[in-house]
Amino acid sequence: MTKQRLPDNAVLIPIDMQQAFDAAPWPPRWNDAVDENGRALLASWRAAGRPIIHVRHDSVAPGSTLTRGAAGNAPRPGFAPDGDEPLVSKSVNAAFIGTDLDLRLRRLGVDTIVLFGISTDMCVSTSVRVGANLGYRVILVEDACDCFDQPDGAGGTIPARDIHRAHVATLRAEFAEVTTTAQIVSALRPASAA
Repeated sequence: MTKQRLPDNAVLIPIDMQQAFDAAPWPPRWNDAVDENGRALLASWRAAGRPIIHVRHDSVAPGSTLTRGAAGNAPRPGFAPDGDEPLVSKSVNAAFIGTDLDLRLRRLGVDTIVLFGISTDMCVSTSVRVGANLGYRVILVEDACDCFDQPDGAGGTIPARDIHRAHVATLRAEFAEVTTTAQIVSALRPASAA
């Protein structure tokens, strides 16, 4: 799965798994399996009794579909915190900036974080980079991420799948180990069930 074993206290961090991304003004996305894969990660992580910290984007931009209280701010089906799982609210791209995420992780004695969410090139990528710069071993679950088509500034559009591939390649080169949902689920399965 990864270069090193997954520590028992590694924290799973779903980023911005929110309903707003399914409608205008957000452009088309590419990964039809993002919800299925994300829910599989959460289910496996919970079954293994491991810690989860959810991250939600609470936009401060007027009229944003991600503004706190807007319908789009709500979690996607299956992505609400369960029980006492904490929720960190952010208003910028990095989950560590202006939040207590780093403090929470330090108090748990965590050195490994596993991230997935929306969108690969924005809040996920920024959080991966800052997490790595803060000294965490970061693992990115690339098939549980999604992103949007983007204008190229010259009248064309860069397809979301290409944006995703480029960002995952850059993150792999410098900031994170990259893995898949199936590899994480397999790593969490008890030895007797493997």
